[in-house]
Amino acid sequence: MKLASREISRERKHGLVRNEPPAIGGVWKRGFDICGALAGLIALSPLFLMLAAMVKLSDGGSVFYRHGRIGRNGQVFDCLKFRTMVPNGDEVLAAHLARYPQAREEWLATRKLKDDPRVTRLGIVLRKLSLDELPQIFNILLGDMSIVGPRPVVKKELELYGNAKSYYLKSRPGLTGLWQISGRNDVSYEQRVAYDMHYVENWSIVFDMKIILRTVPVVVAARGSY
Repeated sequence: MKLASREISRERKHGLVRNEPPAIGGVWKRGFDICGALAGLIALSPLFLMLAAMVKLSDGGSVFYRHGRIGRNGQVFDCLKFRTMVPNGDEVLAAHLARYPQAREEWLATRKLKDDPRVTRLGIVLRKLSLDELPQIFNILLGDMSIVGPRPVVKKELELYGNAKSYYLKSRPGLTGLWQISGRNDVSYEQRVAYDMHYVENWSIVFDMKIILRTVPVVVAARGSY
């Protein structure tokens, strides 16, 4: 109850309590998210603490990385991750893209780089196993994200959705999702958008459970992860 009250107060603070349709799944999906996130936080707390210590000891920088992402109804939230990049990542990226036109084309097309100069050695491992995303459990508890949903995007990425943008905005972004189990970075952005549309149109608790179960082998195999 306290968590629900906190979420309502938070929405009022940001002016989100309006006559807007609820996120897909309504209270059933939200209840599942809260229970699942709490269970995950308890079960994974030893791993969580170990990874936090490893990130801190690797170079003395911050443990977490916060980045503004677009959530339900277009609201911006701080998406949490374990830091996998060097502290001056923005400067390193800008210099790299300016020096290598091919990398710039790759970045503009996918917002990803297979050979990203910003990523640390520890960060490479965390990304391969998707362990850098564990702090998003807190985003789920706060109501910014869901266990299953579209991949959280930045404003420039949302523009790539075109007319399909409304599908993304109907749901909370997910810790995992249909795109993540269908090839991740090995699929085109157009396919990614199509996966998000299909998920929103066909949502069910059973569909969420299937995606969660399929996430485990995909993470272990590190398929399409970089």
